[in-house]
Amino acid sequence: MGDLKLNHSVENGSVSMLNSLDHEEFRRQGHMMIDFIADYNQNIEIYPVRSQVKPGGGGGVMYASTCEAFLCTLIAIREQKLSVIGRENLGNLVVYCSDQTHFSLKNSVQIAGISLENIRPIVTTKSDNFQLCPESLRLAIISDLEAGLIPLYLCCTVGTTSSTAVDPLGPFCDVAKEYGIWVHVDAAYAGGTCICAEFRHFLDGIEGANSFSFNAHKWLFTTFDCCCLWGKHPSALISALSTNPEILNNKATESKPVVDYKDWQMALSQRFRALKLWLVLRSYGVTGLRDFIRGHVKIAKHFESLLAGDERFEVVFPTNFAMVSFRVSPLAIPNNEDVNEFNRNLLESVNASSGAYMVHAVVRGVYVIRLAVGPTLTEYQHVNKAFKLVQDHANALLCTYQKHAWQM
Repeated sequence: MGDLKLNHSVENGSVSMLNSLDHEEFRRQGHMMIDFIADYNQNIEIYPVRSQVKPGGGGGVMYASTCEAFLCTLIAIREQKLSVIGRENLGNLVVYCSDQTHFSLKNSVQIAGISLENIRPIVTTKSDNFQLCPESLRLAIISDLEAGLIPLYLCCTVGTTSSTAVDPLGPFCDVAKEYGIWVHVDAAYAGGTCICAEFRHFLDGIEGANSFSFNAHKWLFTTFDCCCLWGKHPSALISALSTNPEILNNKATESKPVVDYKDWQMALSQRFRALKLWLVLRSYGVTGLRDFIRGHVKIAKHFESLLAGDERFEVVFPTNFAMVSFRVSPLAIPNNEDVNEFNRNLLESVNASSGAYMVHAVVRGVYVIRLAVGPTLTEYQHVNKAFKLVQDHANALLCTYQKHAWQM
C-alpha cells in the first residue's frame, strides 16, 4: 500500500506535531484496504484454502497487557523452581518488588498460587526519586532465607505508574543472580522511549534480566492491546505452559521450524497483534517514532514551565519522560484547608469540564494531579489550553474556599 505520508516540520529546533498524519492519504489507504477485503471475499474461491507460506522462526510474544506478562513469567519460574525443591514448598516462594510497582503484580502473584503474604514491596524514598534500592533488596532476601523462605522473582520497573521512577537494572540483576532469582523488567510505560539514544541508558544492565516487557499501546502509537514480552530462556515458558493434545499435532510443530505461541501464553490462540505494530513501524519508521517521542517530552517540559510561572502550583516529582505530576501548593490554599482534598476537587472539576482529562496518584500521602503527553496528535496548543483550564478551575475553587473562610 505504500507509506502513510507524515508531515513533520521542525521549527526553532523542535518538532511540530501539526498534521502529523496526512488525513487525505489516510482516507485513501483506508479505502484501498476496504476494496482489498471486498475483492478478496468476492473471489475467495480462487485462493488456496491453506496458507502457502512456509513456517519460519520467531522471537518474543505479544500479550494483551502487562498483567499477562507478569503471570506467565511468574508461572515459568514457579514451575522451574518447584521441579527442583518440590511442590510442597509452594507456600515458601517469595516475590520482591518496589512499593511503586504496578498493582497488577499482586493479582498475578495471587493467580499463580503464591501467598500474598510472601510479596515484599520494598520501601522507596523521594530523596532517591522512588528508585528501588539494591541494598534494601539484599537485606530482604537475607531475612527471608534466614526464615526458611525461598526467593523466587523480582520485578524492576522502567517508568512506574505513580512517579515514573526508573529502577537501576544492572545492580538488581547482580543481586538476583547471586540468589537464583528471576528478574522481570516492567517497562510498560517508558520502554518505547528507549528507541531514542538519550533514554537508552535506562536499559543498562538489561542483559542480566530474564524477561522484559513493554506496552506498544502505551507510547508507541499502537492501538490497544499490544504488550511485547522478550524472554532470555523461552524454554521456561514452554515447559510451564505447553499443551500437546493429539488434535494439535502437526508436522511443522514436530519438526520445530515454528514457534507455537500457545506454549508461551495462557490462551491457545493468538491475536494478530504483530500486524498493527508492524503497520506503525512501517508507516512512521524509527525516525518518525523518535521525533514523536522527543516532541512529547518537550511538550511535557513546556507544561512544567507553565506551572513554574504560577507560584500557586508546584511540580511534585521530577518530570520524567512525558508525565508531569503537580498540585496546587498548600501555601496557596486558604484557612489551612486539606490540600489533598482541594486538589482532588480541582481534578474532578477539570475532568468534569470535558476540556481535558488528567489522572491522579497518591504517593507518601500526597495527592498529585498528572498530565500525560502521549496521544499522537498532541501539540503545544493542547497543553496550553489544558494549563489555562487548570488555572481557571483553580481560581474558581480558591474563590469558593476563600468565601468559606470569610463566613467562618
